[in-house]
Amino acid sequence: MNLSSLTSTKATSSNAASENFSSLDTRHSTQCNELVSAPVQAILEKTLLGEELNVEDACVLFATQGAEAQAVLDTADKVREKRVGDTGTFVITRNINFTNVCYMGCRFCNFAKEKGDAEAEFLTVEQVADKAEEAWARGATEVCIQGGLHPDIGADYYRELIIAVKKRVPEIHIHAFSPFEIWYGCKKGRLEPEVFLTELKALGLGSMPGTAAEILDTEVRKQLTKNKLTTEEWVRIIKAAHSVGVPTTSTIMYGHVDQPIHWANHLALLRDIQKETGGFTEFVPLGFIHYETRLYNDNPDKVRPGPTQDEHFKMHAIARLMLQGHIDNIQASWVKMGPEVATRMLRSGANDLGGTLMNESISRAAGATHGQEVFPEDMVANIQAAGLNAVQRSTKYEVVRTYVVEENSEKTPLTDRIAIRGVA
Repeated sequence: MNLSSLTSTKATSSNAASENFSSLDTRHSTQCNELVSAPVQAILEKTLLGEELNVEDACVLFATQGAEAQAVLDTADKVREKRVGDTGTFVITRNINFTNVCYMGCRFCNFAKEKGDAEAEFLTVEQVADKAEEAWARGATEVCIQGGLHPDIGADYYRELIIAVKKRVPEIHIHAFSPFEIWYGCKKGRLEPEVFLTELKALGLGSMPGTAAEILDTEVRKQLTKNKLTTEEWVRIIKAAHSVGVPTTSTIMYGHVDQPIHWANHLALLRDIQKETGGFTEFVPLGFIHYETRLYNDNPDKVRPGPTQDEHFKMHAIARLMLQGHIDNIQASWVKMGPEVATRMLRSGANDLGGTLMNESISRAAGATHGQEVFPEDMVANIQAAGLNAVQRSTKYEVVRTYVVEENSEKTPLTDRIAIRGVA
């Protein structure tokens, strides 16, 4: 069953859950329309009619404050209901980072280590398969596999990794390898992206994370990564994946040296790609985590310490409005924002809370503090607290099951876990 079959379903959460969410909900009454200027009102009315926003429209919405900003969030909530119904989704997955050794020198990342570092890790393909098998036993339908660009990795490592996981757990969906990793594998194997991706798909690659996008703007990328993977190369690899039948997610990383014009142009570019290929499954805004990064610590006067909460809300809402009808699944990352804020995003344009993860290394290396694992019961509780129906989905947004919380169920996490339940 596809999630589109549930779009007419109305939320049936209990009164207690609705009351619970009301303590988080800061939305103003729609009676504040008189406080919304005519230009903003006109843009919002366009979105309610399903009309396409341009970059200038998006910049106007990003600049809103107070009642006008609230009107943007309220409108995004209405468009979310129109496009995907009153359903909030999540996937049971495990993140597997097979190596933290990387020499690309991305300044926003504190994950990378050199080969000789005491904390350097490089898993064998069998160790990755072990983790995938363990995830499957815990109910995962997906493993998300990514790693640094280790100098000893060749194209065969990526192939062998998929073979090992599929041999061990044939039914699990492999969501793996960012465009940067595909670029690296192509470079090592002297292959065109279409050829390499066709090989990986034949071996069992199910989809790709559309990470390494950061901001798709050359000047911004020069400051983040010295433009080692250019905007053109990222787009080339994403289009190659879509052309051979490998769907991908799409992302943005915001809140550093970027500005709203960059966000709007980024969203417009993703929309244009989707019009051409139809290969994006979702859009995932990822706020910059600054604490342990060289980008921020070397330039605290020039680099912002991540997005504000207001920017988090507007990013998800404006993405909903700008991408509607093209990329209709908008994910709120509990790892980046925390579960409480991510839950509130479900009534500000988002419809998905992402994955249970089981392990998460990259954000935590940069200083994120929101834990490594949530249980399905946590996801369900938060979705229902937002007044939506909770559905466990597959990677491609097919319904796995409508989830019912089992009372008094206890599970032991794979890793040390801080309190993550978003609402009491």
